[in-house]
Amino acid sequence: MNPIDRQKQAAGTAAALEIRDGMTVGLGTGSTAAHFVAALAQRAQAEGLDLRCVSTSKATAEQAEGLGLTVVPLDDVDSIDITVDGADEIGPGLSLIKGGGAALLREKLVWESSRRCIVIADAAKVVATLGAFPLPVEVVAFGHAATARRIRDAVLRLGLAVEPRLRTRDGFPVQTDSGQLIYDLACGALPDPSALAGALKSITGVIDHGLFLGLADEALVGGINGVARLVREGLSSPGRA
Repeated sequence: MNPIDRQKQAAGTAAALEIRDGMTVGLGTGSTAAHFVAALAQRAQAEGLDLRCVSTSKATAEQAEGLGLTVVPLDDVDSIDITVDGADEIGPGLSLIKGGGAALLREKLVWESSRRCIVIADAAKVVATLGAFPLPVEVVAFGHAATARRIRDAVLRLGLAVEPRLRTRDGFPVQTDSGQLIYDLACGALPDPSALAGALKSITGVIDHGLFLGLADEALVGGINGVARLVREGLSSPGRA
């Protein structure tokens, strides 16, 4: 295992220790979240924990069920006690860019249904300013090229000149679990993420974007000296009131 993977694993293992018997747990998507799912399943089996899990993607659900965890639909729970998920970037105030795994809409739905959200990552994901990682935007497949042009124009009005790039794999558009498409915006440094988030959400055809603002309560960040805990400014204790 390379050093970055060890940091991801350490963060995932630390997050698994936050789970208590009887909880409903949101499971994120991506390589770091996969380490959390593995650690959680190991703990649940060893300690006989009674858990219900809500997955943010089909891939994570398959992993979790294969490891013996119970996965239920989001519609079957009133709320989620805690969600643990990775991020592509962690900026000031635990602002995040997510969506590298093309699951940003389902991730946001699960996050917003959760009482407490923990983001897990390796140390390289912590940045001074969001934007080095291209911002994913999920769009309706119908008329997606026209939507991309409206995205380009809206972003330009904010002073960000960028051509939205359709995400592809092996020459074919990447489809989300809901059958929609992803455009990536290589904006560079984002001086005002909130303004960009609002502009994108106002565009017909845009389903959601990968800016997660004010949603993460804590971050567990794996580094060369172990796992550091970061708490969003203004929160005196873990979780939301």
